[in-house]
Amino acid sequence: MIVALTGTPGIGKTSVANILNKKGYEVVDLTKISSEKGFVIGFDEKRDSKIVDIDALNKYVKNNYKNSGTVFVDGHLSHLLKCADKVIVLRCHPDELRKRLSKKGWKKEKIKENLEAEILDVVLCESVEFHSEKNIFEMNTTDDSIDSVVSQIIKIIDEGFKNMKKYNIGDIDWSEEILKDF
Repeated sequence: MIVALTGTPGIGKTSVANILNKKGYEVVDLTKISSEKGFVIGFDEKRDSKIVDIDALNKYVKNNYKNSGTVFVDGHLSHLLKCADKVIVLRCHPDELRKRLSKKGWKKEKIKENLEAEILDVVLCESVEFHSEKNIFEMNTTDDSIDSVVSQIIKIIDEGFKNMKKYNIGDIDWSEEILKDF
């Protein structure tokens, strides 16, 4: 089963993925694979980001991991992979996300772009375009430690992705934050 671990940059996906890996889960780093396998097809100067061939990346992940048990694909593009069986969208309040991205030394323009994406549910909306709502789980990680987030994800897996109303999509709403000057 391929599980996309996704969210706006700075949410904590890679930190979560690293702990899941230490706990014995197979984790695929989409950023690394994209670069190593030649799926980066350009660079968007304005947005300061790589352009990835999603179709080629999807085909690679499907061909190499589809029958490998539970595999997490880590990356803010993972929800765009049609081969993903389940999608876990990590969310974070924009105030906290701003702190995290600032701490990483990101430029103000890039921080603003990612805050807007989080406020407007961009990753969640894109997820719904490619996957059934019953296969998407949304988690507010704002006040949780990385270990707590990992424990919640393992519980979701252990319970077979069933009866997880706590993680139904659409319950997290940062829309009022758009009125703030960030």
